[in-house]
Amino acid sequence: MERRTKVIAIANQKGGVGKTTTVVNLAAALSARKRAVLVVDLDPQAHATLGLGLEKTPGISMYPVLLGEKQIADVIQPTKWNNLNVIPSEVDLAGAELEFSMREDRLDMIRSALAPVKESGAFDYIIIDCPPSLGIVMTSALVAADGVLIPIQAEFLAMDGLALITGSIDRIRASANPNLELNGIVFTMVNSQAKLTQDVIAEVRGHFDDKAYETLIPRNVRVSEAPSMGTPVVFLDPRSKGAEAYKAFAWEFMAKNPTRFDVAKAPAPAPAPAPAEQPAPEATAENVAAAEAVATDNGQPTGDAPSNS
Repeated sequence: MERRTKVIAIANQKGGVGKTTTVVNLAAALSARKRAVLVVDLDPQAHATLGLGLEKTPGISMYPVLLGEKQIADVIQPTKWNNLNVIPSEVDLAGAELEFSMREDRLDMIRSALAPVKESGAFDYIIIDCPPSLGIVMTSALVAADGVLIPIQAEFLAMDGLALITGSIDRIRASANPNLELNGIVFTMVNSQAKLTQDVIAEVRGHFDDKAYETLIPRNVRVSEAPSMGTPVVFLDPRSKGAEAYKAFAWEFMAKNPTRFDVAKAPAPAPAPAPAEQPAPEATAENVAAAEAVATDNGQPTGDAPSNS
């Protein structure tokens, strides 16, 4: 059995949509299913770090790795749960937007940093918690990703945020990462009794078809309480409605994103060789400008609310 690591960025420019809660609990539920997971916390608020029971520690984050001061292996931290590791965040990441803005490799810096880990096959999934604004760090994270998972609330304003992030994905795919895919959309903090909720879900599913996950994550007190205890809700209260939903979502996510295969059962090669894979677009001035233009048209960044992150 071999493993191919998949890099999934979880992103939404709109704050308070359960982005970090989804990172923490999806990662935890996958680890409970014996999938090796690395969470990369790129949000300076460090809510994913805290939600997984770690503290913010100066020098233990992607920041010194991106500066070339540390190897990525030096900042990967274990959690108290098997199969679940994290690269924490720290306050210094808040200044990364300005500090890295003049780097020639700014679009490719996170992909390059993660390359040794991805190529090692040590993890099934590398899950990136993106900052809630499409600046240099988030753009570079999307360039590094194989797919983007978008958590949204089933409310009217969520439609605007969804249009912005999917437009950003299209532009990054065209300019810097042709393999980037919309992995899917997951509805969070769902009130299944509200008619508006049902209307929004139906509209999104009608437009995005199979890209919208079937599992709905409900509003749940235990989900909101878990971050303050440094424990994912799937471990804190496995029988709560929120935990059950995230466990069901993890099953659906694994089915959609398999990372393991048996070499003996791999399909035979086609008689004729497939065309050579086209290289990623060169980071020319035009391509860099096209990708970075994404960061200028999305308004002011908004942070995740602690209780819903």
